[in-house]
Amino acid sequence: MAKLILTHEVTGLGTPGDVVEVKDGYARNFLLPRGLATGWSKGAEKQIAGIRNARKKREVAGLDDAKAIRDSLQSKPVIVTAKAGVSGRLFGAITTTDIAEAVAAAGGPSIDKRKIEVGQPIKSLGDFQVQLRLHDDVSARIDVRVVPEA
Repeated sequence: MAKLILTHEVTGLGTPGDVVEVKDGYARNFLLPRGLATGWSKGAEKQIAGIRNARKKREVAGLDDAKAIRDSLQSKPVIVTAKAGVSGRLFGAITTTDIAEAVAAAGGPSIDKRKIEVGQPIKSLGDFQVQLRLHDDVSARIDVRVVPEA
């Protein structure tokens, strides 16, 4: 078993700053090469504190704020513009960064792109639903409308 400090959120494992024990192969082949975790040591306690402080600044302040943000986001679709061909296929795909920028451009809150979960890649025009994790207890299903660039 390998003892690691998570530097990014890993679904089903933990959030940045958490100290976790995982199997050696999972650490060696997945977490460490992708930069999602670093090795644990006694001197890493300062790093853990820094990660937790940064996470507190980025997190939605509280449960009530998260619910208010969820209600405002679910009330209307988020519109994302993209270059598309005649058949409606996109040149590329809509990323979580594109969705986060569209939410901010529409007057919504600043959302961390890592909190957005897209089921299947968005590669065509139309309406799609994505999952947004605002808080440990609050998630929102928002509608994303992909329209062609003018």
